Amino acid sequence: EVQLVESGGGLVQAGGSLRLSCAASGFTFDDYDIGWFRQAPGKEREGVSCISTEDGSTYYSDSVKGRFTISTDNAKNTVYLQMNSLKPEDTAVYYCAASDVTVCYSGTYYPIYDYDSWGQGTQVTVSS
Repeated sequence: EVQLVESGGGLVQAGGSLRLSCAASGFTFDDYDIGWFRQAPGKEREGVSCISTEDGSTYYSDSVKGRFTISTDNAKNTVYLQMNSLKPEDTAVYYCAASDVTVCYSGTYYPIYDYDSWGQGTQVTVSS
């Protein structure tokens, strides 16, 4: 059974940092593209970043580029999202997701319905 478990969310002041973790199990981690998404209250879920297992390429949405960094530790089957210079508008529930097809090739297009495994989400709240 494919499982993704996020952790690392919390409350932080604007300008602060958090590192989210996504622990994966039940599948061969390095055969999957992994994405991070977020959903703020009343808004649609949006793609934030992804990493391609084909060549390790990473992509970011314009709203987080230069502030967030996605990385993997294949030995631990874990994907991280380092979030720096956090802003109140980053407040959302953050989800990681996995796909066994190539879905990570752009920072501006995240084919959400092609990600077939999702974690339960972790809340990130940034106070002003």
